[in-house]
Amino acid sequence: MRIAVLALQGAFAEHEQMLHRLGVDTFEVRQFADWQQPKDGLIIPGGESTTQSKLLHELGLFEPIRKDILAGLPVFGTCAGLILLSPMHLDTMAIDVQRNAYGRQLGSFHATAPVAGIGDDVPMTFIRAPYINQVLSPECEVLAQVDGHIVAARQGRQLVTAFHPELDDDTRIHELFLSTVTA
Repeated sequence: MRIAVLALQGAFAEHEQMLHRLGVDTFEVRQFADWQQPKDGLIIPGGESTTQSKLLHELGLFEPIRKDILAGLPVFGTCAGLILLSPMHLDTMAIDVQRNAYGRQLGSFHATAPVAGIGDDVPMTFIRAPYINQVLSPECEVLAQVDGHIVAARQGRQLVTAFHPELDDDTRIHELFLSTVTA
């Protein structure tokens, strides 16, 4: 298994480290030539969604990535990645998103909550995090909520979290993503 990690900006190295802990090969996508390599899935990390979207367009990656996701490529978006998969940008996942929903950097926090298909007490680190206002399709499944806000969802082979599982030691969220890759 080989997972592409979008490495334009944000917490991509931490995702790579988590996948390596799970014995998964990764490579970084920084330009169109990188995207053309064989891959079994994609991670779009947290960071700044506007900056990442701008770079995706400038580097000619936006449409090829969108096309491959719509064709069934498994994708996992965390924080900014969640925003990028929404109708605001790539428009591959039927979710209405509230950007910076928890405020600025000082509004960052840690919580634990159950995640459907994983179990209870999943650690969640929120940094200037969005949340999902609502899912816009019956195909989109809510996986987790914190304080009444949707913070994880799945639609087909797309998984999103408003939090950063790559910043905690718990591997279950990444394992859930990898199960969509092998399905």
